[in-house]
Amino acid sequence: MSRHLRRALVGITAAVIALLSLGPSAQAHGFTSTVYADVSSGEKGHIRTELKLEYDLFVVSAADTEADDPLFRTGNAAFEDGDTAAQAAALNTHAESAVSYVTERFSVTSGGAACTPARVGDFTMGRQEGVPYAGLLLDWACPGEGGDRQVRSELFPDAETYVTGTKTIVTYEIDGRSGSAALDAGHPSFSVGQSWYERFWEFFRLGAEHLLGGVDHILFLLALIAGSRRLREIVLAATSFTLAHSVTFMLAALGLVDVPSSVVEPVIALSIAVVAGWYLWRIRRRGDHAGELDLGPGPVTGSGGSAGRGRLGLDRAGRLRLGVVFCFGLVHGLGFAGALGIDEAFSWTLLWSLLVFNVGIEAVQLAIIALVFPLLALLRHRAPRAALWATGAISAGVCVMGLIWFTQRLFGL
Repeated sequence: MSRHLRRALVGITAAVIALLSLGPSAQAHGFTSTVYADVSSGEKGHIRTELKLEYDLFVVSAADTEADDPLFRTGNAAFEDGDTAAQAAALNTHAESAVSYVTERFSVTSGGAACTPARVGDFTMGRQEGVPYAGLLLDWACPGEGGDRQVRSELFPDAETYVTGTKTIVTYEIDGRSGSAALDAGHPSFSVGQSWYERFWEFFRLGAEHLLGGVDHILFLLALIAGSRRLREIVLAATSFTLAHSVTFMLAALGLVDVPSSVVEPVIALSIAVVAGWYLWRIRRRGDHAGELDLGPGPVTGSGGSAGRGRLGLDRAGRLRLGVVFCFGLVHGLGFAGALGIDEAFSWTLLWSLLVFNVGIEAVQLAIIALVFPLLALLRHRAPRAALWATGAISAGVCVMGLIWFTQRLFGL
């Protein structure tokens, strides 16, 4: 085998091993939380923030940080019982601890000077992504008038060890400006006066990081690449996947479709196993000819003596695989929407944020295809049998990982 072929094989294998080495417990959507903040103008010199925080996480974090054991006991009991009224009552009874936890980690400044928060009304309860969320309305008295308004959120930091990668999704309409921002540990603050391209970059980065941190989505993509015999196939598969997940991503994030994560996550894991297993089945059935198209009688086109008939230039197996990928893409879109968890009425500001988030996802997806598929194509051209072994090994590893995740997520292991 030539030096170039060895490099191609090593490159493909190393990329997959690096992903698989993250271990069977790697999840795209586990143990994270999202805070929602709506910022608006109040009375003269005042700013209003309406915060939504995941209830059970809020209770545990506030009780631990503020050393308020009664809050934990009553709040946790109300959570276990699913009693919404008792949940609100627990927070209102221990409002001092709960508000203190928030205001020490969430702040508003005006012209560089800190604004002073005051709770408005009682805590309320609602639901986001199928779980209880607590609502807190704060009124911030800001010194002076005007000035650059900044919002900072460091709620539920990784150091508390309860969750990792907390995001705060901010929507604002203040000082004649409206928009949205995504905050996390690496970028905890933003200015209301930020430019449109700064807002674009925040949600683009969030989408890119979500896919890069979502090992299950990446393995699904690798299974598609390994099982694609021609450039046309991976392009059509990626396009089908993109169209499908874009539809459900938008519908779910806008609150028009609501499917529990307990259903979405196992199906995502199963989709990985099915797509990878599909190619393994083809290898078993066709052996060394697994990489060839089978379009039946017709004029010969392309390499390998494959016939050129069929819609989209695909054989029957390729078209069927495309349909399966589209269906699974619909489910993956629900998983992507869980990264933002936005559940509110339509607005152009929200739509802009969702679209940019999706662009970030697609950019990483295309980058992976551009990196891996040419190496695989080179290997198939120079050493078809070695390519068959490499793609078979990749598919087998991905299939096993998908089945492990499916079992874990189905039974909550």
